[in-house]
Amino acid sequence: MTYIKEYILFVFCIFLSACQNQIKPAIIPPVVQSGNISSGLEVIGGVEPIYLPPFKTPFAARIDTGAETSSIDVENVVPFERDGEKWIYFTMVNKQNGEKHDFEKRVVRKARIRRINRDEHRYIVNMDIKLGNEIINAEFSLADREKFEYQGLIGRNIINGRFLIDSSIDNTLH
Repeated sequence: MTYIKEYILFVFCIFLSACQNQIKPAIIPPVVQSGNISSGLEVIGGVEPIYLPPFKTPFAARIDTGAETSSIDVENVVPFERDGEKWIYFTMVNKQNGEKHDFEKRVVRKARIRRINRDEHRYIVNMDIKLGNEIINAEFSLADREKFEYQGLIGRNIINGRFLIDSSIDNTLH
C-alpha cells in the first residue's frame, strides 16, 4: 500500500512538472480603444497641453510620474501677508505667444524639492487647470522653469486615478 501511495505521488509530481513547463507567463497589454483603456482611465502621452484660466492658449506640460507634485513656470514671485495668512504674488507668461497674467494665491505650504545639485524650497499653491475635458484643482509648486523645455510639469497629484501614461505618444488631449 505504501508503494502505491509513493507511486501516485511520483506520477502526480511528474504531471505537475510537465504542466509547469508548458505554462508560459505572458504580458498581455490592455485593449485600447479610442484613447480609453478597459480600466476606464484615459490614456495620455508624455507631453500634453494644459489650460490655466484666464489664459486663452494652452501651455505644453511634461507628464512626469516621478514627480509627486505638479509644477508651473512663474516669474516675479513676491510673498506677502493677507489677513494673517501667507500669500504669494507671481506672474505667468505663455512663452509661445507672450500672453501674461498676474496671480495672487494663498500659500498652501512650502516644500523642499530635491534636485541633483542642491535642494530648492518652493511655494505650493492651489491652481485650476483644464486637462482634456476635466477641470482639476490641484497643488502646484511655483518654479523658475526657464531652463526647461516645458512650462508645466504634471505630477502624480493629478495623474493618479485619472490617467494612464503612454510615453510613446504626445498631445492626445485637446
